[in-house]
Amino acid sequence: MSALFNFQSLLLVLLLLICTCTYIRGTAPGLVDRNREGFLGMFFKCARIGERLSPYVSLACIAMAITIMVGS
Repeated sequence: MSALFNFQSLLLVLLLLICTCTYIRGTAPGLVDRNREGFLGMFFKCARIGERLSPYVSLACIAMAITIMVGS
């Protein structure tokens, strides 16, 4: 099933996108910062969400891991 039709998979993809963008911005800030507008600006916004809401994002990642482990 596609991640668009399964809510849990959609949340997982969104969390992975936020975590990946935040990591890339931490290691290579110029790569993410130069694209602040347009379609690639989505990655900049995901990195900002990951930086500013990092405790909540990490709790969401832990909760998602628990639900995947219990569901399997």
